Amino acid sequence: MDNAFADRLRKKSFLMPETYGSEFAKRVFQRKDMLFALAALLLFSGLALFAPLISPYDPNAIDLENKNLNPSGEHLLGTDYLGRDLLSRILIGAQTSLSIASGVVLISLILGTALGCAAGYYGGVVDESVSRVIDIFLSFPGVIFALTIMGVLGSGVFNLMLALSIVHWAKYARMMRGQVLSIKKQEFVLSAVTSGAGDLHIIRKHIVPNAIAPLLVLATIDFGHVILSIATLSFLGVGLPADVPEWGAMLSAGKEFMRTAPYQTIFPGLAITFIVVIFSILGDGMRDILDPNHDGGEIY
Repeated sequence: MDNAFADRLRKKSFLMPETYGSEFAKRVFQRKDMLFALAALLLFSGLALFAPLISPYDPNAIDLENKNLNPSGEHLLGTDYLGRDLLSRILIGAQTSLSIASGVVLISLILGTALGCAAGYYGGVVDESVSRVIDIFLSFPGVIFALTIMGVLGSGVFNLMLALSIVHWAKYARMMRGQVLSIKKQEFVLSAVTSGAGDLHIIRKHIVPNAIAPLLVLATIDFGHVILSIATLSFLGVGLPADVPEWGAMLSAGKEFMRTAPYQTIFPGLAITFIVVIFSILGDGMRDILDPNHDGGEIY
């Protein structure tokens, strides 16, 4: 049954007809780990979405008389070195991280899909050119590459999204290229070519729908990686401006008070760990459902 389901997924669009969608949903509900991760993600997303409404304090309000307070009834997670409420900053930081990560993953997915599809489908000079560019981008360590770009562009939400998108698109393109090289040899694609269908029609109707599933799995797992990259760059002081609450920047500020107020790093660190684990569980679960014969290695 698993092999038959995987075969049907390879022959159909990931956005499947009702019968395939029902079978996919059934397999999701059979996995307790995915149900837990989905519930946790829903809760976390809800907190991030309504963060401005449910935050007990202004996340940027400075109160030096109440700095470095331990968790209490008034400040549930304590305050930082400027007296800012940590719970409020973590909630707003969730909104910041999820919003930026969503933009980065979406841009990377679209750009990587388009370039990888062009390389795999047209071949020749197009494939050679795109493949060499992919190799160049993948040859640099991601964080170092992003750090260099941010050093040139400067801090800011837009610059951070641009830098991380430049770093992350290549792996989507490489995966898409491999998928297209395999799919374009299938009979249904050759039949479409023989019938005189145009390239754009073939790509839109036959290539992309049958190649997109592994990329969606990659995007799910990559979401956690992007959040880690955001936190890393902010920790190093080149990510977001100081007035934007962000978990990595909170970790950086709190490290000076590890002995006297360790909660200033513990709570942001737990938030980062929690969201990364959620997306790792979801990505691994989707991979196992869509490809039961996967060998358990990395997807990229």
